[in-house]
Amino acid sequence: MSDAYLAVINPAAGGGRCGKHFPAALERLREAGIEVDTAQTSGPGQASELVRAAWAEGRRRFIAVGGDGTGYEVVNGLFPAATGSTERPVLGFLPLGTGNSFLRDFTDQGAEHTIEALSKGARRPCDVIRLTHADGALHYINILSIGFVADVNGLRARRFKRWGEFGYVLAVITAVAGLRARGYPMRVDEGELDEALQVFSSFNNSKFTGGKMMMAPHADTSDGKIAVIRVGEMGRLSLLATFPKIFGGTHVHHPAVTTCQAVRVELSVSEAIDVMVDGEALQVVPRVLDVLPGALDVVV
Repeated sequence: MSDAYLAVINPAAGGGRCGKHFPAALERLREAGIEVDTAQTSGPGQASELVRAAWAEGRRRFIAVGGDGTGYEVVNGLFPAATGSTERPVLGFLPLGTGNSFLRDFTDQGAEHTIEALSKGARRPCDVIRLTHADGALHYINILSIGFVADVNGLRARRFKRWGEFGYVLAVITAVAGLRARGYPMRVDEGELDEALQVFSSFNNSKFTGGKMMMAPHADTSDGKIAVIRVGEMGRLSLLATFPKIFGGTHVHHPAVTTCQAVRVELSVSEAIDVMVDGEALQVVPRVLDVLPGALDVVV
């Protein structure tokens, strides 16, 4: 078993910025006395494959070098293999991508903070949230959303990706034009099935999404709970007026917004829907969200 960290590098992250800057960041780690091996990805899903194979070979320390999507793939390479393991995986981050939302719960210093934390050996337990869906399961440590937020992310991925950052603007405009509240019947813990219409719902492990947007100000990565944000029926103008408040987390005070914390959420959805998970655009039939408490050690 190697004690070295395996740095899983997505050189395409951040529009190629990661590919330009990761050599210097890794050199700084080595200068600090941290043993690091490297593996670069060349396409979607490869980070999960690399990590899954490395875990099977006995590796337990990893660094996600890229953005939120890279971290998501690394986590899904570790789980479910690491579920219930007596050796918790260790995950650090060199945030050289676009969003880098998870790390913002702990610092706004980015790679500088990570290099210092790795040098000191700083670790803390982190929950992992599992979504069981019709075709299997996925795991995440940041955020999963359905409804409007997922619609925007899906539109950008499928129709406007070639437009870069402006693609997000086009996706928002398109999603707002077609805005409607929909039914996503769900049961939170042992409560009754709630069939109220919603604009969107978000199931959070950490506070931030999209870099600086504080979707879930009450989220805690180590409390064993899912921070649930539900936005009920809301018109286009109200949504546009409320949206900027997400940067300070005050959107949760809108009368259409409800929040709670849960250990389990059951969804009663009959067909595949858009899901945004840690920035990734997926279509699944979601069934159950639950928590793997403290299943991961993060270096922060």
